[in-house]
Amino acid sequence: MAVMKAVTTALAALSLLLGVATYTGATAQDLRIAVESGPTSNDPHFHALVPNIAFHRHIFEPLMAQDARQVLRPALAVSWTALDDVTWEIKLRPNVLWHDGSPFTADDVLFTLARAGTVPNSPSSFRIYVQSVVKAEAVDPLTVRLTTAVPTPLLPNNLSLVLIVSRRHGEGATTADYNSGKAMVGTGPYRYTSWTPNEALRLQRNSSYWGEAPEFADVEFRRIAAAQARVAALLARDVDVIEFPSTADFERLKSNPQITTVESVSNRLIFLHLDSARAASPFVTGPNVLRDARVRRALSLAINRAALVERVMERQALVAGDLGPPGYFGTDPALTPDPFDPDAARRLLADAGLPTGFSLTLHGPNDRYVNDERVLQAIAQMWVRIGVQTRVEAVPRATYFTRATRTEFSAMLLGFSPNPETLGMLEPLIATYDAATGMGSANRGRYSNPAVDALIQQARTTVDNAARERLTQAATRAALADTAIIPLYFQYNTWAVRRGLSYEARTDEMTLATSVRRAQ
Repeated sequence: MAVMKAVTTALAALSLLLGVATYTGATAQDLRIAVESGPTSNDPHFHALVPNIAFHRHIFEPLMAQDARQVLRPALAVSWTALDDVTWEIKLRPNVLWHDGSPFTADDVLFTLARAGTVPNSPSSFRIYVQSVVKAEAVDPLTVRLTTAVPTPLLPNNLSLVLIVSRRHGEGATTADYNSGKAMVGTGPYRYTSWTPNEALRLQRNSSYWGEAPEFADVEFRRIAAAQARVAALLARDVDVIEFPSTADFERLKSNPQITTVESVSNRLIFLHLDSARAASPFVTGPNVLRDARVRRALSLAINRAALVERVMERQALVAGDLGPPGYFGTDPALTPDPFDPDAARRLLADAGLPTGFSLTLHGPNDRYVNDERVLQAIAQMWVRIGVQTRVEAVPRATYFTRATRTEFSAMLLGFSPNPETLGMLEPLIATYDAATGMGSANRGRYSNPAVDALIQQARTTVDNAARERLTQAATRAALADTAIIPLYFQYNTWAVRRGLSYEARTDEMTLATSVRRAQ
């Protein structure tokens, strides 16, 4: 393995120096995109995970879509209007066809809203995005009226993540039926061709698409887990586009005349979740000391975020002290990152009755976030310096998220994005877990604070923007003061494409074939 890694790195370096490569394999009508990880399922409602949503958006579509800066744009809906605080009227786009030629109607929307939050065994359910809707009715074939239990100002944003499926093909269909391709009939710009899990997803242009015709006839998303291998594939012209090149390679690619690089500050917060609920936690030696806010705070103060950004992320990240990047709705300019203060961390541990520290295991994925395993190792070293003996276990994301959702871990590295205001972080990450309502659906540390919950509930039912922002800020301040999570940084989203192509960078991290254009 070490020899292969060295050869791959050497080939990449040589190609960068030469700046040229022989084009092979694809025609001008083909597009080959190398991604870090493929979908965990073809079922668009199985797993509320950004890569899954990105892949599925080529085949299925939402009512309203978020553009590259997460501004809502019409998609299958041409308009959405709040008739009062709890009633929304959605006008649907006419003359839209499913891939089988049948018409898209309001009935498909009603079916989707009923299905999205009820898919069995979901690692991260879409329930939170639809659970406020208590009544959905078709006024006519192209008009839907939704009634929510309480005022839900973020409903359009929530629905932008819910992809509409056909009742004809989805009724009675299981996740296995989507995975096999049997139920993969959408309205999107591309038709499903084939999927080989952990290898490739293949798509074909939908010639009957209602919107702008896709630029490429055939698209292949090829999973290449290792960042250096993705770079080598791009330089060898085996692929046309890559996402998330290694931080070191990205700097070198910038100077290659055969390559175009693009980047954007991400809205994705990389953070740590800690088991703050159970009396005994599976990967903490002895009693679960993570229930003590002083211990959680000590772990945060022990982390040198500036060093993580500078040395591990190679300046391709922004230190975080809030749930969203600066300027996002709901962020608070007064919130700053926790300082690096190992002495204060040791004092807090001593105050908590742990003068000699304790032992735990830190879990995380090794194929989901940029430099994720390196980040885990760096944090472990920082914790060891304050007396917390830390073992790292990094596992493939498919296994990792399943286990994390089952609350099998004690301390874990995760990432999450607001949608598109930070209230969209508080609801799934910080609110007390409630399977019935979908609140706290991604709260894998099971943090619970009634005072914070009350602020979140107030915010999520407040229509006035200024008042909702104040409540969101108050909830965030209270949660972070209690170290509900440990914010680390916002990673940069990066892509590289071969000369002759351009790519529209996105803040939401999605890699889309529809964002690729032939350079003018």
